[in-house]
Amino acid sequence: TRAVRNKAPQFVSSIALVDSATGKQWLFDATPSFAQQYAMLEKTTKHNTINGIFLTHAHIGHYTGLMHLGREVMNSKEVPIYTMPRMKNFLETNGPWSQLVNLKNISIQLLRDTGSVYLTPNISVVPFLVPHRDEYSETVGYQITTADKKLVYIPDIDKWNKWDKNLLNLVYENNILLVDGTFYQDGEINRPMNDVPHPFVTETMELLKSLPPDQRKKVYFIHLNHTNPLLNPQSKEYKEVILLGFQVAKQGQKIYL
Repeated sequence: TRAVRNKAPQFVSSIALVDSATGKQWLFDATPSFAQQYAMLEKTTKHNTINGIFLTHAHIGHYTGLMHLGREVMNSKEVPIYTMPRMKNFLETNGPWSQLVNLKNISIQLLRDTGSVYLTPNISVVPFLVPHRDEYSETVGYQITTADKKLVYIPDIDKWNKWDKNLLNLVYENNILLVDGTFYQDGEINRPMNDVPHPFVTETMELLKSLPPDQRKKVYFIHLNHTNPLLNPQSKEYKEVILLGFQVAKQGQKIYL
């Protein structure tokens, strides 16, 4: 979730992948802010076609924007929706999402853990499983690879130590990492934080403190909860993150791959 701070509303975390050579564009997660994000993308790229949507998991902030593809709104035609097996089953067997399938507003494309999807000769996407609260589906992150760079997108994960991958190695192996920064620190919300586990920003920075500056600057915190002080660039917490060499993603930010 995001909050309104200062003047502009902050939308729910999502990224778009745009191929400037072909004009094709893909979304990663279909959020409750889908309409605003679609309008922002269209204004930026001058293209109004979504060539596919990659879903990470079945939590409210990550797939419910699919409703806008239905006949009551866009009445889209077989938009490719890339999902893992449990997520595919969830969409096909639960309304209103099953109506999108039945009316062919969407066309589900099955993903497999670490299986490559080639979008163009120079762009591929690989999903990888991450530990999270998987009530209705698996949870995945994505690695986007172009001819020049690699970007990793992990908006949700429980804790880094629950994963079988080493985050330090992941930083060295990639050029940009957009990682779960939901909560800045423990005690941030008025309920047990074990109920909604995420790696605190403070934990991630501690884990990566041995990295040299040129590696730390690859790491961007995303998916900030409305309680997160990083939403305010004037906060001491925001300034601390920047001082330590890490980054906070900004709405509308462009990263060139």
